[in-house]
Amino acid sequence: MLFQIGEKSYDFNRPLLMGILNVTPDSFSDGGKFFHHDRAVEHAYRLAEEGADILDIGGESTRPGSEPVSPDIELERIIPVVKTLAKKLPIPLSVDTTKAEVAERALDAGAEMVNDISALRFDPRMTDVVRRSRCQVVLMHMRGMPRDMQLSPRYENVVEDILAFLRERVSFAIEHGIPEEKIVVDPGIGFGKTLEHNLLILREVERFHETGRPVLIGASRKGLIGKLTGAPVGERAWGTAAIAAWCVLKGVEIQRVHDIKAMRQVCEVMAALRE
Repeated sequence: MLFQIGEKSYDFNRPLLMGILNVTPDSFSDGGKFFHHDRAVEHAYRLAEEGADILDIGGESTRPGSEPVSPDIELERIIPVVKTLAKKLPIPLSVDTTKAEVAERALDAGAEMVNDISALRFDPRMTDVVRRSRCQVVLMHMRGMPRDMQLSPRYENVVEDILAFLRERVSFAIEHGIPEEKIVVDPGIGFGKTLEHNLLILREVERFHETGRPVLIGASRKGLIGKLTGAPVGERAWGTAAIAAWCVLKGVEIQRVHDIKAMRQVCEVMAALRE
């Protein structure tokens, strides 16, 4: 499968690595570290040098219990960074937002992908923004909202329920003029899921290819690793590496991670062993 973002094409011989750049004061792992413009730009260059294929820039924390911020605040955080990096960074930029105004402004500033944790549900204008820009879009599953998503999440069958949701969202996007080849799906590790739910999703992660689209997994440093190992957020690289290796074997096409250099090694070696 050939996957194109802007002028760059990828063949998925190994998973693409989406580097995480949180321009926020309160994200769960690195909140505040890259909140200031110069630090954000410096970290973006570091992620690119370490081997990131895509850079995902977010201006609103979506950790469990977090509250939404206004579009103005999100724009103030994201747009200067996108403008600085778009012409200089050798990799495509993604914007992590559920707000059409933020996505539109970021795309105008040089971003080429929208990572929407609401799967086009929260802002009725988002579908049109993505359609008109012809950018890539990630459609993610989430139960509830970040502020309440971890309050007793329940499913009849977590894999089947999420698969049905993602199929419906892919169909919705296509019916509203978004080309099928522009769509990526994400089952949403940690977004309205218990530890057991997350493990079941990962155990059967290849099932999400039944949507017909590439699969993105974002499990980097997340709570399931802490619950399994007791490791604090800053010491979860090894647990993240285990999930990354598993996802390579299961054919996952994109992995959203913090520790690019280490995960690049993991993915390249596992991809070679798989082949």
